[in-house]
Order: sequence, then structure tokens, then C-alpha cells
Amino acid sequence: MPPQPPVPERGPATPASLRPLYEVPAGCVSLYEEIADCPACILARTRSRTVPGSGPAPCDLMFIGEAPGQREDELGLPFVGRSGQFLDELLASVGRSRADVYVTNVVKCRPPANRDPNPEEIAECADYLERQIALVAPRVIATLGRFSMARWFPGERISQIHGRAVQRDGRWIVPMYHPAAALRDGSLRAVMKQDFAQLPALLAEAV
Repeated sequence: MPPQPPVPERGPATPASLRPLYEVPAGCVSLYEEIADCPACILARTRSRTVPGSGPAPCDLMFIGEAPGQREDELGLPFVGRSGQFLDELLASVGRSRADVYVTNVVKCRPPANRDPNPEEIAECADYLERQIALVAPRVIATLGRFSMARWFPGERISQIHGRAVQRDGRWIVPMYHPAAALRDGSLRAVMKQDFAQLPALLAEAV
């Protein structure tokens, strides 16, 4: 079995349902270790754990969020709080689960007080993200939130382009709202489900 990052000895217990997500893809071991030791920006001083990503690699479907929150910082996994629960619901609506998609963020450490990641922090993590994309080799990337979509859609507003799939670098890129936005504004839940509904067709087309 590939090496796995340790579950925290203290702090919140890891739910049994999340434990399989700690498995590190064989091709990602060295990258995850590098991320775990990263001192590149100020976030290294305040994090509890780095949050490199979860899921198989390679993988046909990749989700890129913004930054870890408190629960993610405690457990070392992306999208394990309330946003993660809604992400799981969205995945189930298209016949997928966390076990068969790859999930990461543009920033691998939690910004203090869950503030937005700043440009310097995003830049310091950019190489990690590029290497993850190369290792995962997804046919479809869904960006979750404005910070992750900026790599492919600089200057665009997510309210205007969400759900509009475009081809970049030989794969489909689909900008979507972050699940946290739907938790704040309930009207976006239906919007996100509609945007997710196109993923199976995009994956079939990308074969």
C-alpha cells in the first residue's frame, strides 16, 4: 500500500468515512512530502497540517478549490467540513464519489481566520498545483470558486461564466461556484447542481 500521512494523535477524531482519503497515490508521494515541509510563505507559521489533496492519480476528473479551512487544517484533507458535505452531495448527483475524483486547492495551507489567500500565497503554491495537474492528468477540471478559476479565466466574474466549459490545454475546464457560496446563498445550490449535471457528458466527450 502506498505511504499514508499520519492521522493526528490529538485534536478531532478522523471519521471512519474519511480514512480511505488519506491514501497517497504512488506517483504523488514525493510531491506530498515536499508540500508537507514547505516553508515558502507565511502560512507555514500558522498551519497545523498541510493539505495537499486527495484522490487517485491519474484520474479523469479533478476539482480545484481555494484554500483549506479549519477542519481541513486539523485533518490534512481538503473539503471535509460543511463545504465538503455539499461537494459529496453534488458528486453523488452525477454518480461519483470522493474515492474516484481528485480534489485539491490552489493553496495548500489554511490562511489565518479563513481569510482569502493572497496573490503571494497563491504564487508560492502554483508550482505544486501545476505538478498535481500533470500527475493527475484529468480530462476535466472543475474549478471551485474565483481564486481557482483565475488561472484559466483571468479577469472574469464567476457569476457570468460559471458552468461554461471551455477547452484549455487539451482538456475541459469548467468554472463553478465554491460549495461554501451555496451554503451562504441557498439559491446557488440548484445552480451548482445544474453545473455539475454536465460533467458526465464532458467526460464522455473527452475520452
